[in-house]
Amino acid sequence: MESDVGEGEGGCWALPEGCIAEVLSLTGPRDACRLSAVSSTFRSAADSDAVWERFLPPDYRSILSRSAGGSSLLASSSSSKKRLYFSICDNPILLDDGKKICRSG
Repeated sequence: MESDVGEGEGGCWALPEGCIAEVLSLTGPRDACRLSAVSSTFRSAADSDAVWERFLPPDYRSILSRSAGGSSLLASSSSSKKRLYFSICDNPILLDDGKKICRSG
């Protein structure tokens, strides 16, 4: 059985996962990844789409629709915004016939 240090002792450990996700979404991707090691509740919150959608550009759907291969990225984003974020970081998106580039991160 996994035991998280400090869980059940009150304080931030007693916060609902949604509240923790909201706070994590106000940080950045690096902090969200680091804080996911704090506890299983933080890990679950840090992996949520609500957190990772905030790290994507607000118009990411429009950006992807203007890119070659964007439709496959949009399809994969339905499974995980975190996966989409890291996919964009690892593979910059060419827009407008290669005249522009979009990176996340």
